[in-house]
Amino acid sequence: MQASYTHCTVLLNEAVEALHVQPDGHYIDATFGRGGHARLILARLGPGGRLTVFDKDPQAVAVAEALAATDARVSVRHQGFSAMAALPSGCADGILMDLGVSSPQLDDPSRGFSFRHDGPLDMRMDPTRGISVAEWLADADMAQMAEVIREYGEERFAQSIAKAIDRRRQERGPIRTTAELAEVVAGAVKTREPGKDPATRTFQALRIFINAELEELQQALSASLRVLRAQGWLVVISFHSLEDRICKQFMAQHSKAVYDRRVPFAEPQPMALEAVSRHMPPEAEVAANPRARSAVMRMARRTSSARGARA
Repeated sequence: MQASYTHCTVLLNEAVEALHVQPDGHYIDATFGRGGHARLILARLGPGGRLTVFDKDPQAVAVAEALAATDARVSVRHQGFSAMAALPSGCADGILMDLGVSSPQLDDPSRGFSFRHDGPLDMRMDPTRGISVAEWLADADMAQMAEVIREYGEERFAQSIAKAIDRRRQERGPIRTTAELAEVVAGAVKTREPGKDPATRTFQALRIFINAELEELQQALSASLRVLRAQGWLVVISFHSLEDRICKQFMAQHSKAVYDRRVPFAEPQPMALEAVSRHMPPEAEVAANPRARSAVMRMARRTSSARGARA
């Protein structure tokens, strides 16, 4: 029997409030997870409202399909959220992206996301597709490993870690479990911030890389401009600086009027987004759920220049 893992939704009420849910609107929960945000959106939708949910994780999809079986307003897609690009133009009144890994994924040793629990070194959001971290580490050269750990984990000891992994492969064969990788990293990282495990940045880097998380985020953000109808809201919750930087830059870029320097007297192209703002979890939420401490929620509204009638 499969174990049950709990998930505490971060910024639950704040995120749904930021969507400004209209009873007959169509909303997209781009990262369903265990459905905390989705259920609250549904509670605010009327009988004519619709909710489309995306998720790569088969376990999350099973939860979403069970919800859809009891609520005809829900449509489920077993895909990464960049697949929203295939939706009709101007079809959504709001899009919510809750990025990163969920508590059930971290807490289930069989998924291989966490250095705190020994398990197979997998880390795929969808374990039915692609290669695992263990498979990638078995073949990657030192330069590739160092680049991934440095770029996606912002790890200053990336070169030392890559050398340690390579040495471990030569001496004892491929690294197959989370405990083995955490041990190798701990031996290569000589200093670390107080209270932070030496393996934190490396595990983050490998997870982001193996799931192409940043590339998918960039694709999904671009798609959101076409999918959102005028005055629709984009709400993104991120948990580390790389994600947040992409969101911040995207929203800043599209909240400015664009001038064509080749035609100095032409009217500027109107900005695509407006009302950009940021929200952090309150102290009480962080105290109750430590995983909320690094969350940043950014919000932007599609301008009236957006096209598309209700789909």
